[in-house]
Amino acid sequence: MRTLCSSTLIGEFFVIGFAGLVAMKDPDLSVATVWTVSGIAMFLCLVLCGMVTRPGGVALGWALQVALIASGFAVPTMFFLGAIFAALWWASVHYGRKIDEAKARFAAESASSTPDAA
Repeated sequence: MRTLCSSTLIGEFFVIGFAGLVAMKDPDLSVATVWTVSGIAMFLCLVLCGMVTRPGGVALGWALQVALIASGFAVPTMFFLGAIFAALWWASVHYGRKIDEAKARFAAESASSTPDAA
């Protein structure tokens, strides 16, 4: 799960950076505000890469997905991109867990079928 979720978060890191560049063109937003919000979100993406397998890591990832979709109020394209990344996040968590379970099952089967060398 960690690899899939981290890959999604790294993709989001870059999308947030590009969205910040787009948001800078909005005359209603100050450059400092845009880069403070974008910088915090980008930093959270990187931190969450290491927290995915810890308790609450997936929940924080979902909170980031909601925030990414909500950023569509500043950059309308982010409604679409946020929804795409939320779907990718769901797929990463869902299929990542299935892969982890299959790996554990395979490891347990391999360990039980290997004769003990005495």
